[in-house]
Amino acid sequence: MKKIGKIIAIGIIWMFLLPANVHATGGLALTIDGKAAAIMELSSGEIIFDQEGDLRLPPASVTKIMTMLLIYEAVAQKRISWDDIVTTSEHAANMGGSQIYLEPNEQQTVRDLTKAVVIASANDAAVALAEFISGSEESFVDLMNKRARGLGMENTAFRNACGLDAEGHFTTARDIAIMSRELLTRYPEVTEFATTWMDTIIHRTARGEEEFGLTNTNKLVKWYNGTTGLKTGSTGLALYCLSASARRGDMDLIAVILAAPNPTTRFQETMKMLDYGFANYKVVKGELAGNVVAEIPVRKGQEPIARAMVETLISNVTEKGNNSELTAEITIPEVLDAPLETGQIVGEIIYTYEGAEIGRSNLVIEESVPRAGFLEILGRVYRGWFE
Repeated sequence: MKKIGKIIAIGIIWMFLLPANVHATGGLALTIDGKAAAIMELSSGEIIFDQEGDLRLPPASVTKIMTMLLIYEAVAQKRISWDDIVTTSEHAANMGGSQIYLEPNEQQTVRDLTKAVVIASANDAAVALAEFISGSEESFVDLMNKRARGLGMENTAFRNACGLDAEGHFTTARDIAIMSRELLTRYPEVTEFATTWMDTIIHRTARGEEEFGLTNTNKLVKWYNGTTGLKTGSTGLALYCLSASARRGDMDLIAVILAAPNPTTRFQETMKMLDYGFANYKVVKGELAGNVVAEIPVRKGQEPIARAMVETLISNVTEKGNNSELTAEITIPEVLDAPLETGQIVGEIIYTYEGAEIGRSNLVIEESVPRAGFLEILGRVYRGWFE
């Protein structure tokens, strides 16, 4: 009994001596030199590594991921266009920090300001766009927080559009991964700017036109194979932060680090996380969104069948070496009645992996099927008699 007691005591001591930020999956340990970190697989949204992932910390310019999301949404919703002209306010011009040195009343297109935000992390450009979209930075910040809540970012509060240190301005590694996924999934075109190493804009002021160079703050664009983005950040309180995205084969990962001690460590640790994810995990995917998986007979329709397509991609992350297969069960009616509209839900596809359901997607009509007129139906009956 004494011997057993000693073994238990030694085990308890070792539990306290082990570093709290060592995380193991499948027997593999990973420790990151930063206050918080997380790795997410993009298609599924699954977190495959978490080191203090829900710790609230200042995110610095990583904040701009939400700003970028709202910019791209405003364009997609046609509330603004890429060619719209934005006039810089005194407030935006006086942001300080990382900037492109906009002057009060200087005019730039939405596209060039967005380019400056994504590539060069320009605070003045971010605030100028925020004011253009919402009328004021304060109103835009309200929109940022509303969007964050809608995404389930439970540990996030924004106080400005650019990420300068402010009381009550915080988020987490996990929440950053969530908003990064939303931006990359909905607006993959952001990677055009996010992977551009160098570019320019033209300052147009009373003194004339002057070219201004932009250099990407994300060194992984040059250093890491497969990089697709996304956003760096650093302030006195936040230290050095990064949300990085990369693709290898058919898998996309998002790696987030907060409060790294220096810029070199920030990039080194992020590359280590991405290497860890790509080396040890794979993604198993169901039917792609838009793939037709069933044809259903239509009663009284101008077409005899309707094609049902998958609405949402369902995927699952598993460790490499696991050869289990994704199975799918399709549930659809035997027949449908016209009329049918494009996008109308007519069934679902349910996926299971290793005996457990991992997700389901609606099956929707690919193309509308109008109801046939009386004479058309009568003609079919007549032809049927003779056939």
